[in-house]
Amino acid sequence: MINYKKVTGTFDLTGQGAIVVGGAGGIGEATAEMYARKGAKVAIVDCKDTCGEIADRIAKEFGVQTIGVKCDVTDQKSVDDMVQAVVEAFGEVTVLAAMPGFVDLYRATDIEISTIEKHLNINAVGVFRVCQAVANQMIKQGKGGKIVCVTSQADFIAINKHVGYTMSKAALVGMIKVCALEWAEYGINVNGVAPTVVNTYMGEKAWQGKVKTDMIEKIPAHRFAETDEIAAAVLFLSCDEANMITGEDLVVDGGFTIY
Repeated sequence: MINYKKVTGTFDLTGQGAIVVGGAGGIGEATAEMYARKGAKVAIVDCKDTCGEIADRIAKEFGVQTIGVKCDVTDQKSVDDMVQAVVEAFGEVTVLAAMPGFVDLYRATDIEISTIEKHLNINAVGVFRVCQAVANQMIKQGKGGKIVCVTSQADFIAINKHVGYTMSKAALVGMIKVCALEWAEYGINVNGVAPTVVNTYMGEKAWQGKVKTDMIEKIPAHRFAETDEIAAAVLFLSCDEANMITGEDLVVDGGFTIY
């Protein structure tokens, strides 16, 4: 059961143990900062070597406990070891933001099956691997928790050359719904945040030149999103203010998909 708690509008995470997978850059780093600003203990988890460096910076800037853990979401032992390291550091895990990401763009007639499989292995199966490990820890703790996955507007609309990415993100939305259904009895909310193009390394990789200007023209907000705007949506779904929301995919797209 997901219990009722008085809504205060403070979005407070003081003392919460939070994991941000993909936290060494982009939306993940912005989310880690947002969590820290609200008082959470934050684990920076990524495949990059800079996890510890970013964790140290956030600890100094916001005065919270942090840990950096390098992790490969395609490897079960790596994920299990990561969760154990965070529990040893923080005592428990009550919040997970899962946003590891891979994108490589080809037309559907040209893309290699191995590239499709890489999208699925990281963006869908890898995210589930992390969610499953963390959910089992939350169930063991008996206090519930919040799980938020970053999906994409591409999970429900067609975008040219995004077949592998779209397949993986659409699979992720299906996963969110099933996990939300099954884990609600343990007090665990599971949701997604579906951004439009975001000004990150991945965004720049996918959108350059004319395709970028054409895309911006189609977005009513007439710009791409910034990382902190997506992190704010993740924060909302990570707090008690969102206790009555589960199994949803919150679209943050500047109006692109209202057409």
